Amino acid sequence: ADEILMGELSALGPIDAQIISNGKRFSADAFLEGLTKIKTDAENKKRLDIAYIPILQNISPGEIQHCENAQSFSRTLVTNWLKEYKFKYWAIHSSTGNPVTDDDKRQRAEEIATILCNHSSWLTHGRSIGIRELEDIRLQITDYSNSPELNDAISRYYTLLRMSFETNLYKVYETPSTQIYRMLNSGNQQSPSNKLNIPNPAIVDFECGKCHNKQKIQINFNQKFPLLPGVTMFPQNNILKCEACGSDSNLLSLRQQLEAQTKKRII
Repeated sequence: ADEILMGELSALGPIDAQIISNGKRFSADAFLEGLTKIKTDAENKKRLDIAYIPILQNISPGEIQHCENAQSFSRTLVTNWLKEYKFKYWAIHSSTGNPVTDDDKRQRAEEIATILCNHSSWLTHGRSIGIRELEDIRLQITDYSNSPELNDAISRYYTLLRMSFETNLYKVYETPSTQIYRMLNSGNQQSPSNKLNIPNPAIVDFECGKCHNKQKIQINFNQKFPLLPGVTMFPQNNILKCEACGSDSNLLSLRQQLEAQTKKRII
């Protein structure tokens, strides 16, 4: 972006490349740091702790290289984006009044990227970095809360997005010519009506709240249909087990919403 807009409640996150391996998501930096600690411990003790052996046996050289590549790639992306976009209109050094060169932009971008990539400073992927901390590393931020009109517009839009995509409510978005059903993948354009005209069986796209694995669920209304290839049948007990991480998700609210709006029973 050419400009970073933030308010008092806004936050950026650290640059922390995430790796998915064997159904688990973890930080590339934390992975490599853990290996370094094992190596340091072994060097200090002049031997490898037996507890580390099964851990190391499950790690391949390719996984280590993958983490190193992910770290390098994310740092390079941020460096290039800052130089090409955020610093696009940076022409004069505020401290000296001297012209800003491409080398100046790249050097400054690399400094910021290195700080944001320093996992030991931020400790966790979910760390919220606010305006003041970003300004402390000399990254210029536009505080939109200083503009009441802009602050109101962004706050309203943010609230609308959360209402639309972060609640368990089942929503229908209707225009003069069509309806869009959130989470339903029917492939057919539906005409407006008081009762939802959902295909039978219907296919729902579900995302695990824990590991974000996506799978498709088949919903049969009023009668049984054969299970379609590549999908999972809607569970009779409303508890869906994630194919990737094994965690359980309760689909009772989805069942109630669909049955109430279609006037049909899920079987």
